[in-house]
Amino acid sequence: MAGTGVVETATEQPEQWAGRILASAAPLLEAVKRPTVTVESPMNGDVEALQDAVSRVQQLLTSPTADFSHDLLNLIGAIRGYAEMLYEDIELLHPALKSALPALLSAVESSQSTLDLSASALSAAKIEAPGVILAVDDMPENRELISRLLSRAGHTVISAVSGEEALELLETRGVDVVLLDLMMPGIGGAEVLKAMKENPALRATPVIMISGRQDMDQIIACIQAGADDYLLKPFNPVLLQARITSGIERKRWHDREEDYRLQLERNERFIRSTFGRYLSDEIVAQLLENPEGLEMGGDLREVTIMMSDICGFTSLAEHLPPPQVVSLLNRYFEHMTDIIFSHQGTIDEFLGDAILAVFGAPHRLDNDPERAVRCALTMRDAMEAVNAANEAVGLPALQHRIALNTGSVIAGNIGSEQRAKYGCVGHAMNVTSRIETHTMPNEILISGATRAQLPDHLFELGEPREMVAKGIEESILVYPVVGLQP
Repeated sequence: MAGTGVVETATEQPEQWAGRILASAAPLLEAVKRPTVTVESPMNGDVEALQDAVSRVQQLLTSPTADFSHDLLNLIGAIRGYAEMLYEDIELLHPALKSALPALLSAVESSQSTLDLSASALSAAKIEAPGVILAVDDMPENRELISRLLSRAGHTVISAVSGEEALELLETRGVDVVLLDLMMPGIGGAEVLKAMKENPALRATPVIMISGRQDMDQIIACIQAGADDYLLKPFNPVLLQARITSGIERKRWHDREEDYRLQLERNERFIRSTFGRYLSDEIVAQLLENPEGLEMGGDLREVTIMMSDICGFTSLAEHLPPPQVVSLLNRYFEHMTDIIFSHQGTIDEFLGDAILAVFGAPHRLDNDPERAVRCALTMRDAMEAVNAANEAVGLPALQHRIALNTGSVIAGNIGSEQRAKYGCVGHAMNVTSRIETHTMPNEILISGATRAQLPDHLFELGEPREMVAKGIEESILVYPVVGLQP
């Protein structure tokens, strides 16, 4: 076909161009009227649509519209599209049609390009990964042409006659690419594009703007607003197919990335909900942000250690059925765990009826000892609610005791590659355990090391007492915590 076209000159007016197309279409339309010329059934629709488009060009020349050039370009695009689809199956056409079709195709050839409609060029446009295309155009011949052209390539095409209908469809249908006419009554293409890019759910959907006006400022404005491409009418169907394929590929990559991101979020939520039952939020966050934190080992740091347990729990467990024992423990741990986490403490582990927690690992703050004492006071106050809940279900009231000590420990991952936990080891841990054994029911006992780091006049302390602990050479000075200073 190359070299057979009549190239439009710079001075040719739209009326002259339309007249030339009508003259070229006349032999084809006359051939169709002959009784001896038959058209294969699958091509009947294309021939009828072509005849209708030519007829509308004649009407347009007789009664020009307010936007004559734009309407003419739409019709020329339709003529070219249907003629090209017929040309794709040219070997099936009657000789009379076969000889008349090239002249019409040459007449609609744009002045900027050379028409190349070899069978291989059109077959290359058929894609292996079809998508869902939304064609938005107020002119029925354009929607019909795009639908038939893209459907033949395997795509699913849905159409909208206005910007309003397009936005409604986009809210309910999954779409891979949007072909958007720029000039439409009501909401125009530019407004639809703006609405899509402002909607997080639609922002990644590729948009190809289509217009009959070669306005560079308008083209730039659409690209800056987020359009992926801009095609001028009448568009080359092979070029359209290439742009569609590229848009679908971009959309599929985005969808895969979005699925991967959602999967990561689901995995993170699972990790937080699962391990958050055993570790503090700080440790879970640290492991998520720094996976190397799972490696064995630790570092030396100063922490305030808390040990609390239920007084007389062994005797209680002997006289209660196992389900009631578990209920007592779970209710107690639920209240105490929330309080410890709210004071930014880290639970090292549960030891039977005891809780071992630290303040200052994995994250150290300047007021770790103060927060530990405040936490202990809140835990003691919470026993009233714990016992009220126990009484409501016929369970006995509980008493507990809390010991606090401040000192240096090795904090990190302890165990083996198969099973490990975040914890602390060191002499200060042993001291805390010894203090806890000397603590009275409902008493909070702190070591002299913790007392030395508390702000003056913040807490009301009882008389200090000296205790001798098994396995520890020096005596330990401890202070009961009465409460906050008035």
